[in-house]
Amino acid sequence: MFYLYQREEWPNFNWRDDKIINPLAEVRNLQGRILGRMESLGFELRQEATLETTILDVLKSSEIEGEILNQAQVRSSIVRRLGMEWAGAIPSDRDVDGIVEMMLDATQNCYDPISAERLFDWHASLFPTGRSGMYKIRVADWRLDEAGPMLVVSGTLGKEKVHFQAPDAAVVPYEMDRFIEWFNSRIELDGILKAAVAHLWFITIHPFADGNGRIARALTDMLLARADNSKQRFYSMSSQIHKERTQYYEILERSQKGQIDITHWLLWFLNCLKNAILSSDSVLDKVWFKADFWKKHNGVMMNERQHQMINKILDHFERKLTSDKWAKLCKCSKDTAIRDINDLIEKKIICKEDAGGRSTHYVLNN
Repeated sequence: MFYLYQREEWPNFNWRDDKIINPLAEVRNLQGRILGRMESLGFELRQEATLETTILDVLKSSEIEGEILNQAQVRSSIVRRLGMEWAGAIPSDRDVDGIVEMMLDATQNCYDPISAERLFDWHASLFPTGRSGMYKIRVADWRLDEAGPMLVVSGTLGKEKVHFQAPDAAVVPYEMDRFIEWFNSRIELDGILKAAVAHLWFITIHPFADGNGRIARALTDMLLARADNSKQRFYSMSSQIHKERTQYYEILERSQKGQIDITHWLLWFLNCLKNAILSSDSVLDKVWFKADFWKKHNGVMMNERQHQMINKILDHFERKLTSDKWAKLCKCSKDTAIRDINDLIEKKIICKEDAGGRSTHYVLNN
């Protein structure tokens, strides 16, 4: 059996244009529609959409590797790095800050070329302690395979199934030089297809001791941002790969054990990307609703406290508010909070829910 990198033609991939053209056109159409819709919103709402999408990207890219991150820490870390204001920010762990820095560098600086040094910086950000779990690993450098070949395996100890064996560590610097040169080149290739090829190519080289999947997805996002011609992100490829991870691993193994013709891989990638864009509505519904709300109530006079608390409800940080919670969050007296609330009730912005007494709370008047 030959692996992809052992083929004589490697890495000169080819594919069937007649099979690719229609799925690519469909994805490009969906891409244009979502970008056009987002363009109609103001900068702040587009930035909020980018925030929500990036949070999802970071969380799901990590979950694919079995690592569950704290969502509040991820949000806080992204908010700080995007320079956004958010009253609920909390401290974040180094491993959270690391993957956030990598993902934002990939998308916010998507037009900058990659280099071995830049990839090493990304790798170091993923493993700030120099360890992967309990094990010390080689960080910010190509792998050495000191314990034997780099294998992708599954199954219990003694009954492992080898899905893939990566190229020998000795050839990794040469292979990565070729990959980096191609990645930075201005070849005549659609940006979406380039993202698909880059993902398969990088993950096949498997240049690091750990973190290859997360870096491959960051590189994919980087090229998709270029293909969108936008640093703002409105759909999450990592989230969709997480949903389709069984099929992802199957097509990846099939491609890495297959021929240099990667048509099947490109078709899977395009379908996954299409699903990612279609799924973005569930992520962006909150942003659409917020935009419609403020458009509808554009002429309503509100003070800064009222504006802040309505945004909290719209952002789902506070689905139901009490006068005590209002006072605490706005750092004002309870009497002031009650006056703010009653004013919004008169303006039909919020309403009191049925339960009374101590459980009295307020929600948006829909």
